[in-house]
Amino acid sequence: MTQAVAQILEEVEHLSAPERAELTDRLVEGLAHNIPPDIARAQMTEVRRRISQIESGEVALIPGDEALAQVRRRMAAANASS
Repeated sequence: MTQAVAQILEEVEHLSAPERAELTDRLVEGLAHNIPPDIARAQMTEVRRRISQIESGEVALIPGDEALAQVRRRMAAANASS
């Protein structure tokens, strides 16, 4: 991590939740402009497919806390085995 990034992250800690959310939105929006059109189309196709699966009941959503717990367990297991 560069010193500039470390300094920005330190400053971000002092922002309010709405300010951090706005900053996040702007960063993600800025990254989205760099996605090649063919990849953006493929992403939208995948998003539509997944929405359709949810709406049809083919798949169920997992609450965020549960999903994060699953990811943390998998990461811990992967780190333990390496």
